[in-house]
Amino acid sequence: MLAVVAAIIFGLGFLFDLVNVRIGAGISGTTFMLLGLCLLALHQAGVGTASIRSYSGWRGRTRR
Repeated sequence: MLAVVAAIIFGLGFLFDLVNVRIGAGISGTTFMLLGLCLLALHQAGVGTASIRSYSGWRGRTRR
């Protein structure tokens, strides 16, 4: 999930950098790119990932 958000942030940062837009007090395309890198680092660290682990193997619970 964080990787998708980072991709959106990178896209916004790229567009803002192309058109040379600054929002408010110093928020520019570079700010969005750094935020995207921070989100990618959190994704790589495993933050925001949810997984359901089954301890019964890859087949799950099959009884015959």
